[in-house]
Amino acid sequence: MLDNHDISNILSTYAKLYELHGGNPFKVRATAGAAYNIKKIGEPLASLSEDELSKVQQIGKGLAPKVFEIIQTGSFEDLNDLLEATPKGVIDILKVKGLGPKKVEVLWKEVGITSIPDLLDACRENRLVEVKGFGFKTQAQIISDIEFKFNQEGKFHWAKLKPVVEIINDVFEASEHISQYEVTGDYRRLNDVVEHLDFLVICNDLQLLADELSEHQFELIDVLDDYHLFQYAEAVNVRVFNTSDHNWGNALVKFTSTQAHLDLIKFDTISESFDDEIKVYHALNLPYILPELREGLNELAHLNEQDQLITYTDLKGVMHNHSTYSDGLHSLEEMAKQARSMGLQYFGICDHSQTANYANGLKPERVLEQMREIEVLNKKMAPFKILSGIESDILGDGSLDYTDDILMLFDIVVASVHSNLTMDMEKAHLRLKRAIENPYTTILGHPTGRLLLMRPGYPIDHAYIIDACVDNHVAIELNAHPYRLDLDWRWIDYALNKGAYISINPDAHQKEGLSDMQYGVNVARKGYLKPTQCLNALGLDELLQYIERKRKISMP
Repeated sequence: MLDNHDISNILSTYAKLYELHGGNPFKVRATAGAAYNIKKIGEPLASLSEDELSKVQQIGKGLAPKVFEIIQTGSFEDLNDLLEATPKGVIDILKVKGLGPKKVEVLWKEVGITSIPDLLDACRENRLVEVKGFGFKTQAQIISDIEFKFNQEGKFHWAKLKPVVEIINDVFEASEHISQYEVTGDYRRLNDVVEHLDFLVICNDLQLLADELSEHQFELIDVLDDYHLFQYAEAVNVRVFNTSDHNWGNALVKFTSTQAHLDLIKFDTISESFDDEIKVYHALNLPYILPELREGLNELAHLNEQDQLITYTDLKGVMHNHSTYSDGLHSLEEMAKQARSMGLQYFGICDHSQTANYANGLKPERVLEQMREIEVLNKKMAPFKILSGIESDILGDGSLDYTDDILMLFDIVVASVHSNLTMDMEKAHLRLKRAIENPYTTILGHPTGRLLLMRPGYPIDHAYIIDACVDNHVAIELNAHPYRLDLDWRWIDYALNKGAYISINPDAHQKEGLSDMQYGVNVARKGYLKPTQCLNALGLDELLQYIERKRKISMP
């Protein structure tokens, strides 16, 4: 079943192709806008009728038939016509970051480039420097973006594969041919990005199991010595490994872990088979090691801390969220009530600041309007508390997006980079360090600005930025949106050793997005985060004391 992001991407593709072929600019903008807004809709559109779709504000009567056709068939007639009229290679070029329909039209119709290999060759041979809208710098960026895209092919966000895993679990649970099963590999280790979806099974007939999977869009692609390879919905590769009862424990450790972890624990020294993972580790004179830690990095140094790692229930509040004041889907009151219904003690609203015109950023008068509403709601919702905050853009010179007389009014300030992401490292460091040193900065938001599988991060020396945050008593965000998960979990251990606070923030733009904190917890555990160093694991009173201390320390 298509989710809202799938529907959005299909509409976005149509808008780009329609513009590429000289379509009506108004219709292009309307379709592109609808595609953007559909991503923020919490309700699954795939469950709605055409009439119900027409009543969804972000869709309306004009687009409802197309969206309904997408839900039914995965495409729609107008898009199919454009796909047929466009060379496959040109469609691939449209997917390269930074190349919009206008530039692609020039490449295709004026230069004759109809494939990504052709485009790479042209850039490497400097054949585009004289073409309007291109140049040496643009060519270099195109090469970088294409190489990044190629490196991400066949990979998926952990959250994207969750429903696929649930389907497979249901099939395996109902199968008469399986006595035991477990998802393994990248997914079981809670990695932010998953390349292969792997399962270990104890099965008496893999061919009959393949028949059962085929009834749920899993096509058997190949039968190899070690596993059966399936493909789900022509996209996700699924590998199914078979083992025996007596070797279950050994196989589960092997197929869950990285090779680096197996080398670290000296897995190849085991000479007997075990039916349980715990017995495998005990045979190696080790305690059981949690699946998410089996990376071959620093897990042996944290063996005695595994039961102390943060869990979802440790979180007492939620910060860095958006409402209809900027680009959120739900009102401030709706977002706060959702947080309260989740058993949380506080909710931090951090709508976009005034420079973020694309996100309806708040001018000072609207900041004050929101603060007045917060005051009213806090009286009504006590003891639950809404914290007044802002996600302030870090401007090009490192300053924040308001004057001090406005910044001083907020409870929390999340300082984030949203523009000029291609600065060199030296300039990036100066910019970030100035923002971190601002006495009003509470949290450094999504430190690299990366979008997993879509956009590489801002060029920073993580150690330098983390050290600056610690020196200035600024917490570091672990942005829990599954497309970000930034700060990268591999740097959490370093940050903790330096004494940093990590704030697991969902960056929620709708009520349902608040639960994204679970994805942040997943990767936080991989970085050995404990509740004692998680900012939003503090209770409300502790958090308010922390904010007050931070202000006193930072103010000149």
